[in-house]
Amino acid sequence: MPINDMPSALSELLHLRQTILPKRLMAPGPDAEQLARILDAAAHAPDHGQLLPWRFVLIADAERAALGQAFSDALLERDPTALPEQLQQAHEKALRAPLLMLLVVEDVRGDERIGLLERVVSAGCAVQNMLLMATAQGFGSALSSGKALTSSSLRALLGLRRHEHAICFVSVGTAQRGKPARERPQTHQYVTYLSTKAL
Repeated sequence: MPINDMPSALSELLHLRQTILPKRLMAPGPDAEQLARILDAAAHAPDHGQLLPWRFVLIADAERAALGQAFSDALLERDPTALPEQLQQAHEKALRAPLLMLLVVEDVRGDERIGLLERVVSAGCAVQNMLLMATAQGFGSALSSGKALTSSSLRALLGLRRHEHAICFVSVGTAQRGKPARERPQTHQYVTYLSTKAL
C-alpha cells in the first residue's frame, strides 16, 4: 500500500472496530496464521525499558470447563447464597467466543521504578493492537472483566503469582450479526489545552 494511503486505511480500521459481546462471537475463530498475526501485533506496543510487563494466557477449548468452574467458585466466594442457575450462568461465561485469552500484568518485573500504571498503559496498547488486527481480519472482539478476576479460585487456576494482576479477558470470533456503530466522543470532550494565563 502506498504510504499516502495508509492514514485513510488506518482511520477506516479504527472506525470499524467495535465491541461485540462475547455471547455474540461465534465460530469460526482465527486459524493458526490469523492468531499468529493477532498475537504478533501486541509486540509492537510501547514498552518503556523493554520490561514486557504483560502476557496473555490462551484458554484452550479443553480448559473451558475448568475456567467455568473457577467462575462459579468465584461467585460462591462473593455470595455463598448464589442460586444454581446463577452458578450455571457464571460457568457458561467461559464457553463464549471461539478465541479466549486473559491479559495479565506484572508490577515488579524489571525496573521497579516503572510503576504499575505505566505497565498497564503498555498492556492496553498491546490489547488495542490485537483488537485492530482482529478487526482487519474480519473478526469481532471484546474485552470483559468482572469481580472473578480477583478471586482466589481464578488466580489459582491460572497460576498467577503474587505480583501479577488479571486485567481482562479478550474474546475474538465471528460476529453473529452486525450492530450500528455507537456514537463516539468528540475530541473537545476529552482534549484540553495547557494555559498559564490564569496563574
